[in-house]
Amino acid sequence: MMITLNPKRPFRIPIESECISPDVFSQKRLMEIKSLKVWEGNRKKTLGSLFKIDEEKDTEEEITIKIFGDLSRVRRIGTEMSTGKIIVNGDVGMHLGEEMKGGEIIVFGNSDSWVGSMMENGTILIKGNADDYIGSSYRGASNRGMKGGSIIIEGSAGSNLGYFMRGGFIKIGSVGQFAGIHMKGGTILIQRDSIGRTGAQMTGGRIIVQGHIPNILPTFIIDSIRKTAKVNNERIEGPFYRFIGDLADHGRGRLFISQSRNPHLRIYEEYL
Repeated sequence: MMITLNPKRPFRIPIESECISPDVFSQKRLMEIKSLKVWEGNRKKTLGSLFKIDEEKDTEEEITIKIFGDLSRVRRIGTEMSTGKIIVNGDVGMHLGEEMKGGEIIVFGNSDSWVGSMMENGTILIKGNADDYIGSSYRGASNRGMKGGSIIIEGSAGSNLGYFMRGGFIKIGSVGQFAGIHMKGGTILIQRDSIGRTGAQMTGGRIIVQGHIPNILPTFIIDSIRKTAKVNNERIEGPFYRFIGDLADHGRGRLFISQSRNPHLRIYEEYL
């Protein structure tokens, strides 16, 4: 079954919309979906008062939700979803896929911060850019970072990507500062550039940087030069400098940094 949502008007204040999820829509009639409650600012509204909602029945058992328009003020789409698919044709607000446990979210646009926060499983694909704290825990929740699933962002993201990440996979074009900060497990693949402070205070996991990085934190030591790096059973051609750290936190995280894109790091080769 397919459910389509179109905003009835431009949204100017935040909308808390954790009810927009295949799990919540499942087994509900169209009128029940329209009657679901959301908060627009400090006012409680029905989903049907904000969106034109249509239903198209097909042979598929799983629910697909298609949303059109500017949703940059609409938060928490796909919260705790475990099945089905959400397709957003436009920009989307904060907390997309929060605590996601399965299913798939695709955004043909940009996303605000906290995509896939505390994610456990499933797939999120952002065709544009994203903001800060992707695949992260909330501040102060050090044991609730992303632990499974995949987040793929074809554009760039801001700072603190993978904050307290415990598992899973994040693939990103380019990224801001502190990618992988406090990282405990999982893999981050940065296909282009990282602004810096990559892997700060990480204790486990892997970060692979295929582009430029301005420097390596002094609490990492060079371990070797590797011809390739393995990601999801695929080999990514290097060569890569491999660093171990963050030693300030007794970490054994691994940084794989492109040798050819970072000639300024050749000074480390004398320590091998």
